[in-house]
Amino acid sequence: MLTIYGVYRSRASRNYWLAGELGLPFVSVPVVQARRLDDPLAVDAPLNTRSPDFLSVNPTGLIPCIDDGGFVMTESLAINLYLARKHGGPLAGRTLTEEAEMLQWTMWAATEVEPHAVKIVLTFDANAAESEQGRLTIRAAAKALKTSFRRLDQHLAATGHVVGDRFTVADLNLAEVFRYAMGQPALFEDAPHVKAWLERCQARPAFRAMMETRQLELE
Repeated sequence: MLTIYGVYRSRASRNYWLAGELGLPFVSVPVVQARRLDDPLAVDAPLNTRSPDFLSVNPTGLIPCIDDGGFVMTESLAINLYLARKHGGPLAGRTLTEEAEMLQWTMWAATEVEPHAVKIVLTFDANAAESEQGRLTIRAAAKALKTSFRRLDQHLAATGHVVGDRFTVADLNLAEVFRYAMGQPALFEDAPHVKAWLERCQARPAFRAMMETRQLELE
């Protein structure tokens, strides 16, 4: 049985979405980010990223992580590539070349897009988007993302998908990274193929189910 450690309001959302796409049974173990708690080591604190019980599973103290029949793995995007590869089907690569492309696009999103996109969502989460520093942070992040949006837009114009001729784990991984930039709609207006692609990804039943569960979690 697959166990996913992490709350839905975290990068674990990517793994919960993929598990839904694959129809995988899983156990969800909510692990809260320690930064959200006044005293993460208090006796009555919920299981969190500094809890000894969680650190015994994942010494890095990061969520998400999975335990797949005794195989413990971290890094949300890599976890998705592993699960898609293991269980096969249309989400996985059909050829070695497709698998390589999925890895390439996922690493590109992790290194070139997410560092900037996450600044946008964190600024909004901190209710700092209207402060002078917040506006400067968001403006700089949006500017840095323009090239990446342009690259993906040109790619999607020709294919409609990140890899191959269908929705795959590469689409899911990138959709979750690009979701962080949704607070800047101008980026999507300037990249209409990215906008339409993300809307298609987020219209999928497994994504909607994941988000419904996410909305039920306490802030």
